[in-house]
Amino acid sequence: MQRNFNLGPRSMLAAALIACATPAGQQAQSQTSPSDQPRHVIVSPEMRGDLAMARQQYIDAIAAYREAPANNAEIWNKIGLAYHHLFAMNEARRDYQHALRLRPQFPEALNNLGAIYYAHRSYRKAEKYYLKALALDPKQPSIYSNLGTAYFADRKVDKGMQAYRTAFALDPNIFSDNSPQLVAETLPARDRANQDFCIAKLLAQSGHIPQAIDYLRKALDEGFDDRREIMQDRTLASLRTTPEFSQLMAEEKLR
Repeated sequence: MQRNFNLGPRSMLAAALIACATPAGQQAQSQTSPSDQPRHVIVSPEMRGDLAMARQQYIDAIAAYREAPANNAEIWNKIGLAYHHLFAMNEARRDYQHALRLRPQFPEALNNLGAIYYAHRSYRKAEKYYLKALALDPKQPSIYSNLGTAYFADRKVDKGMQAYRTAFALDPNIFSDNSPQLVAETLPARDRANQDFCIAKLLAQSGHIPQAIDYLRKALDEGFDDRREIMQDRTLASLRTTPEFSQLMAEEKLR
């Protein structure tokens, strides 16, 4: 359930991995003095927690983070993230709120608290927290993506489309399946079909034809059945001239 989980700076994780790595079979080339010997690397509790999170060892991550100083809002946000991955929503909410008590203007914690309310289908509360996060970090595409998903869930299609447009303008890869920022909060199948159809239109309008075809296929697979809109929508005009579109429509006729 990849919801906009903010796992902290990747550089810290990379540094810890590099520091802990020992080349296999490395032979000493010359006699070294004691001062040249490799120094013992001290890995902080936060780094150990980040490593455990990367390995999806969430219980170990929580234990490691709890060894860090208790007055650090970032740490409490990360503990919340670990519980969030474990679907322990009450514990995650508690820790996000604790992070916000320590740092009220903390966009990541506000965003993640919004994801808690989204999971409980309290879409308007989720929207409120996403908007608060964006007021502090207005150039974060993943938060706009989250907000758009909440709007779609709340049947506010126009607002959802606008939020997605902004997310896409900030990061053209935001809707890529491989994007770590992609919100994976699932909508009911019918709503998800409409959502993916809207994303297909957005991608087509921006000239990303292969990705638009992919999302149109997803929309059809999820039950989008307004063939008239597919064939007449102006934003899909560029798609309808491609062989891929013709093939997709031919595949649909065979179902």
